[in-house]
Amino acid sequence: MPTKSGLPRLAVLIDADNASAKIADGLFQEIAKIGEASVRRIYGDFSSAHSKGWAELLARHAIIPHQQFAYTSGKNATDIALVIDAMDLLHSGRFDGFCLVSSDCDFTRLASRIREQGVAVFGFGEKKTPESFRLACRRFIYTEDFERSPVKIQGAVPAAKTLKLSSAATPMLKKVISQMESEDGWVPLGAFGKQLSTLFSDFKPRAYGFSKLSDLVKGTAAFEIETTKAGAMRIRTRDAFSRKSGSTVA
Repeated sequence: MPTKSGLPRLAVLIDADNASAKIADGLFQEIAKIGEASVRRIYGDFSSAHSKGWAELLARHAIIPHQQFAYTSGKNATDIALVIDAMDLLHSGRFDGFCLVSSDCDFTRLASRIREQGVAVFGFGEKKTPESFRLACRRFIYTEDFERSPVKIQGAVPAAKTLKLSSAATPMLKKVISQMESEDGWVPLGAFGKQLSTLFSDFKPRAYGFSKLSDLVKGTAAFEIETTKAGAMRIRTRDAFSRKSGSTVA
């Protein structure tokens, strides 16, 4: 159920035991690109040193805290509380998507259950997050990226480090484009980006030193990029066809 502004309505549930408070600003900036965070809840024992950092950020980001005391060692009350609330919110039918902020694979089944209901799940966690949880999400965004700025490309020639990063992404990008049907090899950049996110839920251009997918594609030097008369961008692999378009963007 989209908001009055037309944006998807999102429920943001944060596992304070498995997420650092340092990511807060970047987290909500990223979520704003997806939709409107209508519900913002965080779960944890805020008397512990690990979760205490979140307490100072609650008001700034309008996050509702749910205190979970660790009465028994080895029993995760935080996970249980988050899952119960997630299911209550899911069955309310009011949300278009859930943002689960944690690196804990225990939330794999929760993510799968929400998607079974036809609702999108966006995961946010560290690169150590087990593959099972990452793949259970529609998209998975690494939170380490929120603590640093992406590499900016100056001029037509990228820096050596950026070239190395972009070349590492080339096989992944070629795999995606090879699975897209096209008579002449050209595919819309927008459709390409959606297919990329579907096949690699944790993919992010910034992990390769670029802020945008189009800049990463250019940086690989493995693809032709063309702007159509309608102003849309499309791409194809350079080695797929010997013919080059005169309108290709460098």
